[in-house]
Amino acid sequence: MKKKILFIMPSMFIGGAERSLLGLLGSIDYSNYEVSLFLYRHEGEFLELIPKEVQVLSVMPEYGTFDVPIKELLLSKKWKYGVARLWAKFSMKIHCIKEQENTGVWMAMQYISKSLLPLLPKIPGKYDIGISFLGVPDVLIERVDAKVKVAWNHTDYTVLNPNKKRDRELYSKIDYIASVSTPCTEKFVQIYPEFKDKAITIENLLDTNLLENQANEVREDLFPNKKGKVLLSVGRYSDAKNFDNVPDICKSILETGIKVTWYIIGYGGEEGLIQKRIKEASMEQNVILLGKKSNPYPYIKGCDLYIQPSRYEGKAVTVREAQILHKPVVITNFATSASQLQDGYDGIIVPMKNEECAMKIVELLKDEKRMNQLIDNTYKNDYSNRQELEKLYALIK
Repeated sequence: MKKKILFIMPSMFIGGAERSLLGLLGSIDYSNYEVSLFLYRHEGEFLELIPKEVQVLSVMPEYGTFDVPIKELLLSKKWKYGVARLWAKFSMKIHCIKEQENTGVWMAMQYISKSLLPLLPKIPGKYDIGISFLGVPDVLIERVDAKVKVAWNHTDYTVLNPNKKRDRELYSKIDYIASVSTPCTEKFVQIYPEFKDKAITIENLLDTNLLENQANEVREDLFPNKKGKVLLSVGRYSDAKNFDNVPDICKSILETGIKVTWYIIGYGGEEGLIQKRIKEASMEQNVILLGKKSNPYPYIKGCDLYIQPSRYEGKAVTVREAQILHKPVVITNFATSASQLQDGYDGIIVPMKNEECAMKIVELLKDEKRMNQLIDNTYKNDYSNRQELEKLYALIK
């Protein structure tokens, strides 16, 4: 009899965690495993890429209230959910005042999820393993019937600002906390040493065939108004990705006499800030935002150098994707960078400071032999991480 796996995910909009989930779903042995996917919202560019073997469970409108504006909920038949969201906001503010803590995205998610939980129906079915692939795992704990329950962690936990009491309540009821890299596991244990025995590492899996096929899609005028070398970054327009510093870094590169155009694919709340920094640095012709792309792979394949200038990361899926497409890669020296690539072998780790970052990029761009060596070494590695599936299977057995 096939073992039953349930994945829980908010939606399938473009993002690293969503790409990681697609890679995992594309690698599972469906002759031995029956896989279901529960989405809070049946939305997102990646919906059509979910493998046909996966049973996408019917939508439950109650779960869609996580992201609906509070005012809209209060003025609808779902006013109870609006009241719950208001209570979450109030409770979080009281907590922060009392504990003298700052709010954060993770903490907000904790309070929203806790307040909505009593109003959410049970997810149907019985499973051998349930996996909360992104976000706070309380729905998995309280609304899923599964023998084994796993919470997935995609980031450096030390940069989050959670309500630790709530985290401890939840993780005490979880069987495993799976982080996407060894440093991420270590960071999690640093915050919650009492859960050391539950903390495991399962790295991102990538569907290399799908990625390579998508990279070969014909696109005209990939890089408008390009001048010189094409630099590319992909990710959410968020503080973590550090795209707001790209204009200054690019300006320093240009001042050395090297011509480059730096393109950024993505979307998010910090687009206005990035545009402001572009204007302040007079980089309108050299730093170009390409916006959201459901298929960024022709762009990655077509660039001269892929750069991930992040402030922090768990394990950047896009870096792995660039390596699969045999691109030289530069990443900044964020806390978990050493787990992302082999510095000097299949990529380069550069300083976080803008000027130093720029000078290291310049050094690389001037050294064609070194660029080619980085490319050659990507052909020697298997970046799919298919062996990581055995770790997941072992949790079920």
